Amino acid sequence: MLFGRHINRYYIKYAFLFLVGIAALLAVDFIQLFIPEYLGEVVRILQNNGDTDRIITLGIYVLLVAAGLFLGRFLWRITLFNASHRIESEIRHEMFLKAEALPRQFYHENKVGSIMSWFTNDLETVAEYFSWGTIMLVDSLFLSVMTITKMINLDLVMSLLCLIPSVIIIILGAFAEKIVMSTWEDRQKAYDSLYDFAQENFTGIRVIKAFVKEMKEIQSFAKVAKKNADANISFARAYMIINVLIETIVALVFSMVLLFGGWFAWAFIRGEPVVIFGYEMSLEPDKLIEFIGYLDILIWPMIALGQIVTMYSRSKVSLKRINAFLDTEIVVKSPDNAYELKEIKGEITYKDFSFSFPSSSTPSLKNINLTINAGESIGVVGKIGCGKTTLVNVLLMIYNLEPGTLFIDGHDITTLDIHSLRNQIAYVPQDNFLFSDTIENNINFGLSNGTLETAVQGAKFAGVDEDIQGFSDGYQTVSGERGVTLSGGQKQRVSIARAYVKNSPILIMDDSVSAVDSKTEEAILHNIATERKGKTTLVVASRVSTVQHLDKIIVLNEGELDAFDTPQNLLKNSPTFQRMVKLQELEKEVEGVPEND
Repeated sequence: MLFGRHINRYYIKYAFLFLVGIAALLAVDFIQLFIPEYLGEVVRILQNNGDTDRIITLGIYVLLVAAGLFLGRFLWRITLFNASHRIESEIRHEMFLKAEALPRQFYHENKVGSIMSWFTNDLETVAEYFSWGTIMLVDSLFLSVMTITKMINLDLVMSLLCLIPSVIIIILGAFAEKIVMSTWEDRQKAYDSLYDFAQENFTGIRVIKAFVKEMKEIQSFAKVAKKNADANISFARAYMIINVLIETIVALVFSMVLLFGGWFAWAFIRGEPVVIFGYEMSLEPDKLIEFIGYLDILIWPMIALGQIVTMYSRSKVSLKRINAFLDTEIVVKSPDNAYELKEIKGEITYKDFSFSFPSSSTPSLKNINLTINAGESIGVVGKIGCGKTTLVNVLLMIYNLEPGTLFIDGHDITTLDIHSLRNQIAYVPQDNFLFSDTIENNINFGLSNGTLETAVQGAKFAGVDEDIQGFSDGYQTVSGERGVTLSGGQKQRVSIARAYVKNSPILIMDDSVSAVDSKTEEAILHNIATERKGKTTLVVASRVSTVQHLDKIIVLNEGELDAFDTPQNLLKNSPTFQRMVKLQELEKEVEGVPEND
């Protein structure tokens, strides 16, 4: 059996299905052993110029055995495969919940293709062992024991000769396990690389086409595919060599029995004894037919014994990969006895706040001290890479923070329940991710009872209602994967609408109006000032003009707080802000110069 800390409990949970399935398997194994006995008796009756009525009775017995086999096989298929599918479903659900809880750093270190491989290829391999693995294990153990017992009762020496291949198969399986495990692990890694490459190319298909790099990517894909093919061929070669050796051994045994059987039959006709290694064989034709029938039944357990080794090896490798994923530590989580936020005003305080990403030793933010009053609209500006996005993202507790450095309404953020914290914040990310769903559902994503009216309200706030109304299906238009059917500005505004309808005390807009024209930008900012009055809003921007009408502006420089004041005061007191304003004015002047000049 396959055991592991993440699957052991399923043997207990689905013990009834496993017990019923194994009982049905044992019943089938026991019942089918009657057929060789009946065949032997038929031969014996025919030898003695037979009892027709007895032959008819035996025929009825065979039909009853066939019915029992049908019912038994139906039962073990229903129970064992049902248990296998349920276990696969529950493990996949557990993996999905784990994937949702893992921090961003995990997805920076592991590509989507590899993760999808764990969810599909590896999990299906493990699930296969719960069904076919159980069947082969039971048959290779119990059916072989019962069959060999019957054979020994007929002839000990002949049975021992037939057992030699089983010993060879066991020895072969011990050597084969490491080879199969190694080649299967290489195959899975090659499959991960193939999946990663394909997923990345499908996602970036626009860039590939824009730079006319289709042939280059096809050639690169061919190299990755070749490595995957080589790994599959190596595994298939090892797998087939083992299977061919096992089946060859089984075939040789069967041929040997038929050869001896022919010799016995000829000797029986001539009335001569058959002596092997000084042992006189006593098998008569009816017993010989019965013995061959048992040997025919024994072929499957022998084959299963070889296949169970390869299946176990593959499942063990796949389970190891799944365990590694499920054992990944969730470093960002709610503390014990976490305080649950229910209603907040929206006051935010940074107190000697510093932050470094887990993979970096250089601080992204250093000694930030400021307080954002509840209900204020705040802009965040600075050069690229100065920490603007990081300053607002830490409010979502995506990474672990130092206690006593960041507060919401006076509550230390590290003492809060993460889900209740995030529920108080509406977030518009830079990448404007949209789901492959209708625009209405994308806007209402953060609501449990969203309606068309709420979606329209959000779209009007974001200035995208007219665009949506112009689509043939309106709000029922499917945005496509990652919003591929919408323009960059439309995706930004749908994302803003999605955050707005959540109606949270805190709204974060991370460079969310960079792809819209100045008129639409002004309309959105006006709506923020009027419709979110009394609620805290943080607007990260690359252009000073985007935030110049907000209550206050945070100016960052190289991860440090350069200034925090009203736009009017910053123009007087902040050299960094003054320089940004002048640079923006110069850009406007350059853009306004006619080309002929």
